[in-house]
Amino acid sequence: MPTTVNGTDPLGLRIRALREAMDLSLRDLAERSGVSAPMLSQVERGETSPTLQVATRIAAGLELRLSQLLRLDEDGAVTVVRKGERRKGGRSGHRYEILTAPLPGQRAELSRHTLASGAVTGGQGDPPMHEPGSRETTLVQEGRVILHCDGAHELTAGDCVTFDADLPHHFENPGDNEAVLLAVVSAGLRRS
Repeated sequence: MPTTVNGTDPLGLRIRALREAMDLSLRDLAERSGVSAPMLSQVERGETSPTLQVATRIAAGLELRLSQLLRLDEDGAVTVVRKGERRKGGRSGHRYEILTAPLPGQRAELSRHTLASGAVTGGQGDPPMHEPGSRETTLVQEGRVILHCDGAHELTAGDCVTFDADLPHHFENPGDNEAVLLAVVSAGLRRS
């Protein structure tokens, strides 16, 4: 487990950041984890270190495994994915590359999509629908596309769109030229 630095415990800071990212109050996390709000507050401020049992309950309240909360599954603070190491897929005019490493507990994924003229995402062989609570932000780098999600939205190079990725959606390239998109999916973050 990380040691305290300048009176601040990295685990406590991580718990607080995760709780706030899920839009949970201390009381909310206390109810979800079975750990009292005063104890959670002390852990977050680095005034006490949680026992293994308490840390396990906090992790469960944050919908994580203990190893994810403690970052035991990770190799370090920096992960590099080289161009030749990208996970690739797609078919029928839609190619994609996942640019981020498949790390446990990761809350966002960056991908690059290339759509041939007339191609559509969301077909057979494309990635499945995103988990409940997911949000997607997509930047059109090249070309023109139409996002079909709660209506049709035309986007051109430089346009950026954010939407609920757990809703049915797909991108279509109606143009004569290839379109290139960068997409960030924030998985399972709570909407208020």
